[in-house]
Amino acid sequence: MLTQLRPALSLLALMTLITGVAYPLSVTAVAQLAFPAQANGSLVRDAKGDARGSLLLAQQVEGAQWFQPRPSAGGYATVASGASNLAPSNPALAERIAKDATELGALGQGPVPMALVTTSGSGLDPHLPLAAARYQIPRIAEARGIPAATLERLVEQQAERPLIGPAVVNVFALNLRLNEMPE
Repeated sequence: MLTQLRPALSLLALMTLITGVAYPLSVTAVAQLAFPAQANGSLVRDAKGDARGSLLLAQQVEGAQWFQPRPSAGGYATVASGASNLAPSNPALAERIAKDATELGALGQGPVPMALVTTSGSGLDPHLPLAAARYQIPRIAEARGIPAATLERLVEQQAERPLIGPAVVNVFALNLRLNEMPE
């Protein structure tokens, strides 16, 4: 029995060192060297050095003067991230979408883009399609008293065009740039 137990325990110890210590440390080292900002959460810091948010996570913003992200089923909390798990046939989902569309809808702008009334799979997606960001421009222009063309240029400057897929804009980054503009 000891002849069988000894190699098993040795292999267990070796694999624990490889997969539990060596591999995680090497992946962390490569990430810190190759992608230090992303490996540390893509945090955005203010002038005092305090973290104000992450470019990787959507954050709730209040007020008509800001670009709004997609709704979050988990209230933008990372611990409770996830979808609402409501089926398309569920009346509660239809009611929530209708309510959100009514609140966001503006006369003469057409239907509210789906990205502004539906949650992402995680509830934390920081990106919006350009159409959803552009839809909010008249409201923000009115609230801030600035020309819509200025906001259109800002959205275009902040647009990310991936190799595959549609152009998107990071709402947190967009609101940071908007905050830097004079009111």
